[in-house]
Amino acid sequence: MIWSPDSWQQKPAVQQPEYPDRAALEQALAVLKRLPPLVTSWEVNALRSKLAEAQAGQSFVLQGGDCAESFADCESTLIANRLKVLLQMSLLLVHGLRQRVVRIGRFAGQYAKPRSADTETRDGLTLPCYRGDIVNRPEFTVAGRTPDPALLLKGHKYSAMTINFVRGLIDGGFADLHHPEYWNLDWVHHATLAEEYGRRVQSIGESLNFMETLAGQPIGEFRRVDFFTSHEALLLNAEAAQTRQVPRQAGWYNLSTHLPWIGMRTAAVDGAHVEYMRGIRNPIAVKIGPTMSTDWVVQLCEILNPVNEHGRLTLIHRMGAGKIASALPKVIDAVEGKGHKVLWLCDPMHGNTQSTAGGIKTRHFDDILSEVEQSFAIHADCGTRLGGVHLELTGEDVTECLGGARDLTETDLERAYKTQVDPRLNYEQALELALKIAALGARKN
Repeated sequence: MIWSPDSWQQKPAVQQPEYPDRAALEQALAVLKRLPPLVTSWEVNALRSKLAEAQAGQSFVLQGGDCAESFADCESTLIANRLKVLLQMSLLLVHGLRQRVVRIGRFAGQYAKPRSADTETRDGLTLPCYRGDIVNRPEFTVAGRTPDPALLLKGHKYSAMTINFVRGLIDGGFADLHHPEYWNLDWVHHATLAEEYGRRVQSIGESLNFMETLAGQPIGEFRRVDFFTSHEALLLNAEAAQTRQVPRQAGWYNLSTHLPWIGMRTAAVDGAHVEYMRGIRNPIAVKIGPTMSTDWVVQLCEILNPVNEHGRLTLIHRMGAGKIASALPKVIDAVEGKGHKVLWLCDPMHGNTQSTAGGIKTRHFDDILSEVEQSFAIHADCGTRLGGVHLELTGEDVTECLGGARDLTETDLERAYKTQVDPRLNYEQALELALKIAALGARKN
């Protein structure tokens, strides 16, 4: 089949909302096609090069952010805190791994979520499920749950405001390694990990001063960092509307994000999402789970990266702490045995979701850490390298995941459980995990 931005329409498309007003949808998509892009082709190409370096073992990827963004959370403090915790984590990883870190945020477009069912029933009333703020609203009403095309344009607006604010912070010196104190959150003064984090920051500052003393001048590279965005490419109409050709570059680019990915629910080799993703020039990723056969994964590699381009394809395995030991090695052996060049990331979040007796969705820090630990070990045994992690986290003081340094319990979940979809690591759990990963990676690399 000859590829085009709309060729996916000839394939089975799942996880797509049913818009009752088709004319309004077409009108919204027409506007979306004319709006300025959120990212540029040269930024996309730069990320592909950096992922190729990570694939070669020269850097480590930190991909993290909200499970699903909400329009209400598009405010400066929340965005800055999310950026701060990712910068803090990357600082700990650089210090521990002695490697550069590629920073990729799960934001500025992560407004849609796949769901296990198309509808939800309460008290005899059946309505469409909530699919994210870019589709409908969480309120269980007919008006709230009806997919609204106008939200696609609103999502583009909030994505633009988010990424522009992040760019402004970074370009303005917010990420200057000379001043990591800019990144501090209130918790640093009282958290159990504050002392260790402070020691790491002090050590990095001393090393930086030593290097600049030898150089005889400030090193400008340390005053800013590269930062990229990612989201699940779920709503194909919207993704296609933001897919453009650009001057002096071959092919088509999805300019709504740097790194779009395919989730497990939409990874059918003959499906619409794989058809769309195979034709864009962005680096892309696919979530890999324990129910996927090795043939399935190998076919995905063949379709999505037929010329074996370095930095093109990332496989994000999300097996679960109890299944990874039996599921991951055979996938690695199959992919490597066929000679496919991929970057391996671990998503230790989605395979470890559980529900409390009261029906609250949560994850346990020990399970998350266990999956990361096992990932490093399995890749070492298979002769491959774990090149990064994919996390759901926030810079806020939420209580959504159990355990961690403060040993959060089910009772604690009631204090600050804010997510509309999946539970996230809070800032302290995220920093603790970064410290553990740094120690693991330093031993394995």
